Amino acid sequence: MRFTVRAAARWAAFAGLMGVALPPCAAVAAAPAAVARNASATLAPQPASTDAKPVYSDAAALGRLMFFDASLSASGKMSCASCHSPSHAYGPPNGLAAQLGGPDMRSQGTRAVPSLRYVLNRTPIWSHAQAASLSERLSETDNAPVGGFGWDGRFNHLHDQASFPLFNPDEMANKDPSAVLAKLEQTPYATRFKEVFGQNIFADRTKAFTQAMYAIERFELEDPSFHPYTSKFDDYLDGKLQLTAQELRGKKLFDNPTGGNCASCHIDQVGVDGSHPLFTDFNFQALGVPRNPELRANADPKYFDMGLCGPLRTDQASDKSNCGLFKSVSLRNTATRQVFFHNGRFHTLKDALRFYVQRDTNPARWYPKDAHGKVDKFNDLPVALRVNVDTTDEPLTRKAGERPVWSERDIDDVAAFLITLNDGYVPTPKRAK
Repeated sequence: MRFTVRAAARWAAFAGLMGVALPPCAAVAAAPAAVARNASATLAPQPASTDAKPVYSDAAALGRLMFFDASLSASGKMSCASCHSPSHAYGPPNGLAAQLGGPDMRSQGTRAVPSLRYVLNRTPIWSHAQAASLSERLSETDNAPVGGFGWDGRFNHLHDQASFPLFNPDEMANKDPSAVLAKLEQTPYATRFKEVFGQNIFADRTKAFTQAMYAIERFELEDPSFHPYTSKFDDYLDGKLQLTAQELRGKKLFDNPTGGNCASCHIDQVGVDGSHPLFTDFNFQALGVPRNPELRANADPKYFDMGLCGPLRTDQASDKSNCGLFKSVSLRNTATRQVFFHNGRFHTLKDALRFYVQRDTNPARWYPKDAHGKVDKFNDLPVALRVNVDTTDEPLTRKAGERPVWSERDIDDVAAFLITLNDGYVPTPKRAK
């Protein structure tokens, strides 16, 4: 219905996807000139060295300390890295549907933690191009929304995104910026913070908090571990090795537009400048993922996480056609995860793949039955909004009882291909003859 023609929307993100790096948010005006000059050095994706230690700007060095500092939370036990673990591709370190946080570390979030790897310096700003007149909107296929940080794209700047978990009552749970700054002033690096941003920086609480978020932003943009390009697939693209027969079969299934059709959203083509793909187009779609009983919020039958329509994002709530849409995330390192989709409904890669190709052919496997014994398909959206779920793009066009586009062997092959996207690949030494 709304995704019959995805190509038009993808052109909005074409520059970022095909190798033209998008600029990070504008540097805070009060940042030192020497720090601002370092901003351009991180735009183009570069392979990370496994040997050399990164050289940070002053702000980024402070941002790194803050990123790993649990003392900045109300509990004193949660840092940015608690959810975005570097050893787990800056994603969740476990298989929880949503992480636990809050002042006592017992509050549960409402969404699975996305990975921060690869997308931070390439994500386009939020946009939703629409026809100027109502008649055109009714007669033409709507362009899909694109861009922004987070599952619902509500943050256009990393420093804004970084501030959200600091105040979220289910995460770091600080009352306000002053509470964060009071903790920051007690850290071992508070003296260095004043050296970089001014000896009287803490006297201006607004400015001090702005600079603190700017520092985290700079760390996320400058540290090469956020975009290492060290997977087997990267070596394959560089001509250093060949994929196995199974991995190549998986890639073919992944790319097939009449089969898995994965590459229509998770683009795997090399950019025009030779840059390696991110495996996302930053577009939004409604897949109709089943409701997850592991989320405490879902105990309330009236609660629905509708992505672009809220409850976290509020500026798009009036456009009901956006309800249920979540961003297509990068599939790099997805095979290392233990939790999948925005609500963490699945815990293995192969189950996530099975749902994708069997959602419509065997809905009873994935959805519960309602009070009348009928399969309650797309049950994580209000009934009136289930029309937004994609049923027009392959392989989401099938009917109950039809054969899925992938067999179990196909799923094994696609999973094998996705494993080639894991960073840290070390070639197996060839045995001497």
